[in-house]
Amino acid sequence: MKIVKNSTLALALAHYKQKVSILKKGYEQERYRLKKISDSFLGNKKVSTVTSVDIATYRDQRLQAINERTMKPISAATVRLELSLLSNFFDIAKIEWGLCNSNPVVKVRKPKAPPGRDRRLTTREDRQILRYCFGHTNKEFYSIVVIALETAMRQGEILGLHWENINLRSRIAHLPETKNGSKRDVPLSIKARDALIRLGPKPKGKVFTYTSNGLKSTWRFMIQKLKIVDPPHFHDLRHEAVSRLFELGTFDIMEVAAISGHKSLSMLKRYTHLKAARLVKKLEGIKHKGKQAILDCLVPYPATLHNTKDWFQIKLLDFDNLVARGSCKETAIENAQNTLLRFILQSMRASKKIPLPDQYLELVNEKNIIMIDPLGASYTD
Repeated sequence: MKIVKNSTLALALAHYKQKVSILKKGYEQERYRLKKISDSFLGNKKVSTVTSVDIATYRDQRLQAINERTMKPISAATVRLELSLLSNFFDIAKIEWGLCNSNPVVKVRKPKAPPGRDRRLTTREDRQILRYCFGHTNKEFYSIVVIALETAMRQGEILGLHWENINLRSRIAHLPETKNGSKRDVPLSIKARDALIRLGPKPKGKVFTYTSNGLKSTWRFMIQKLKIVDPPHFHDLRHEAVSRLFELGTFDIMEVAAISGHKSLSMLKRYTHLKAARLVKKLEGIKHKGKQAILDCLVPYPATLHNTKDWFQIKLLDFDNLVARGSCKETAIENAQNTLLRFILQSMRASKKIPLPDQYLELVNEKNIIMIDPLGASYTD
């Protein structure tokens, strides 16, 4: 395809796609953005006549447009990416192809960048997701999710894993090609290694058969099935994994960057939102460590209250078969408090693990939930 001085923007963008975009790792996404720009009113304009006013008009029109898939307004982040692509195009068109004398995009205000997502999985969501994945008909799905949570690898890096680049003995996955263009060795936790072993290791070849679109579809269906509020994206698992690495307290920022592959420490900071619960223990220090350990276990737990003709029954949702009854509501709650307190103390004496509140997997109407405090108070709406 040959372009000349009076080429339209659509023709020049097609040339840009063939000569520049195709060499980028994000070619598929960039091809979609180029089509959007070419199909707009800008596509029919000659490259040399496009002004900053035209770019600003395009920006405003895009911000008012509706995403056909989500039926929501186009995000500011999407428009910023399109303007950045246009700016790169005009720089090349000016310097290398001689199609224009200036870059009209540099003079235009870009939409304000949205805040980075800080979506973390709750303990209950983590259990729901892993249980669903483990029971999925395609056993690859469970392994993919576990590896994402354990290694902080990107979706493309996980789907691009090859058996010949994985050393299960030393627990290292070698990534010869990554998003930022550099190779990387990723340490595998025991959980991540076991998630790979369960697939049946092979001498060589791709580890996973999932495509990017196939994985997104499976993930979306699962989130809808589990009815999780504020639906997490698959990419949020990377955010979750990086945050968990920091919360271990054993890695510094450079070590986490080496694992996750972040070149920009400022970008790494966006992914890292330490849970306040982990910081509470540091506030207390070691002076009240024993007292705090006990009080951390004596917290309210969710329960359901059912009444029949003869008695009231309370079921503590986070425990297997932990039930209390009473002839009236007040007596049932008091018995539930005593039962919960006794169970927690006995578990502590036997050094058994005590579940955290709100990890239950039952589908329960939130309106029917009451909180049972082992220390005596009850919380109802």
